[in-house]
Amino acid sequence: MPAYDFKCVKCGETVEITRPSSDDSPVACPSCGGHTRRVFGPVGVHFKGSGFHNTDYRKDAPAAEAPACPSAGSSPACAST
Repeated sequence: MPAYDFKCVKCGETVEITRPSSDDSPVACPSCGGHTRRVFGPVGVHFKGSGFHNTDYRKDAPAAEAPACPSAGSSPACAST
Protein backbone atom coordinates (compact mmCIF):
# COMPACT_ATOMS: atom_id res chain seq x y z
CA MET A 1 0.00 0.00 0.00
CA PRO A 2 1.23 3.51 -0.75
CA ALA A 3 2.12 6.02 1.95
CA TYR A 4 0.60 9.50 1.82
CA ASP A 5 1.57 12.69 3.66
CA PHE A 6 -1.16 14.71 5.35
CA LYS A 7 -0.77 18.15 6.98
CA CYS A 8 -3.08 19.38 9.71
CA VAL A 9 -4.85 22.66 8.95
CA LYS A 10 -5.19 23.46 12.67
CA CYS A 11 -1.75 22.69 14.19
CA GLY A 12 0.42 22.32 11.06
CA GLU A 13 1.76 18.85 11.92
CA THR A 14 2.61 16.58 8.98
CA VAL A 15 1.92 12.85 9.31
CA GLU A 16 2.55 9.95 6.92
CA ILE A 17 -0.28 7.42 6.62
CA THR A 18 -0.22 4.13 4.71
CA ARG A 19 -3.58 3.29 3.16
CA PRO A 20 -5.08 1.99 -0.10
CA SER A 21 -5.25 4.43 -2.99
CA SER A 22 -8.99 3.74 -3.32
CA ASP A 23 -9.63 5.01 0.25
CA ASP A 24 -10.69 8.66 0.10
CA SER A 25 -12.10 8.99 3.60
CA PRO A 26 -11.07 12.08 5.60
CA VAL A 27 -8.03 11.79 7.88
CA ALA A 28 -8.01 13.39 11.33
CA CYS A 29 -4.81 14.75 12.86
CA PRO A 30 -3.45 12.30 15.45
CA SER A 31 -2.28 15.18 17.69
CA CYS A 32 -5.24 17.57 17.81
CA GLY A 33 -7.99 15.81 15.83
CA GLY A 34 -8.19 18.64 13.29
CA HIS A 35 -8.89 18.43 9.56
CA THR A 36 -5.94 17.41 7.36
CA ARG A 37 -5.07 18.01 3.73
CA ARG A 38 -2.99 15.76 1.52
CA VAL A 39 0.50 17.05 0.73
CA PHE A 40 1.88 16.48 -2.77
CA GLY A 41 5.61 16.40 -3.33
CA PRO A 42 8.11 15.48 -6.03
CA VAL A 43 8.63 11.86 -6.95
CA GLY A 44 11.93 10.13 -7.53
CA VAL A 45 12.65 9.09 -11.12
CA HIS A 46 15.46 6.72 -12.07
CA PHE A 47 16.53 6.33 -15.69
CA LYS A 48 18.19 2.93 -15.94
CA GLY A 49 19.74 1.16 -18.87
CA SER A 50 22.06 2.28 -21.64
CA GLY A 51 20.86 5.86 -21.39
CA PHE A 52 18.06 7.58 -23.23
CA HIS A 53 20.16 10.69 -23.82
CA ASN A 54 23.08 8.78 -25.35
CA THR A 55 20.88 6.87 -27.77
CA ASP A 56 18.43 9.63 -28.75
CA TYR A 57 20.84 12.53 -29.27
CA ARG A 58 23.80 11.00 -31.04
CA LYS A 59 26.27 13.33 -32.72
CA ASP A 60 26.98 10.84 -35.52
CA ALA A 61 23.36 10.75 -36.77
CA PRO A 62 23.18 11.32 -40.55
CA ALA A 63 21.86 14.67 -41.73
CA ALA A 64 18.62 14.77 -43.71
CA GLU A 65 19.22 14.94 -47.44
CA ALA A 66 17.18 17.04 -49.89
CA PRO A 67 14.83 14.95 -52.04
CA ALA A 68 16.00 14.32 -55.60
CA CYS A 69 13.97 15.73 -58.50
CA PRO A 70 12.16 12.86 -60.27
CA SER A 71 12.04 14.58 -63.64
CA ALA A 72 13.07 17.97 -65.00
CA GLY A 73 10.39 20.63 -64.91
CA SER A 74 7.99 18.74 -62.64
CA SER A 75 8.16 21.38 -59.90
CA PRO A 76 9.39 24.99 -59.73
CA ALA A 77 12.16 24.03 -57.25
CA CYS A 78 13.53 21.37 -59.60
CA ALA A 79 13.24 23.58 -62.71
CA SER A 80 15.84 26.05 -61.38
CA THR A 81 18.59 23.40 -61.22
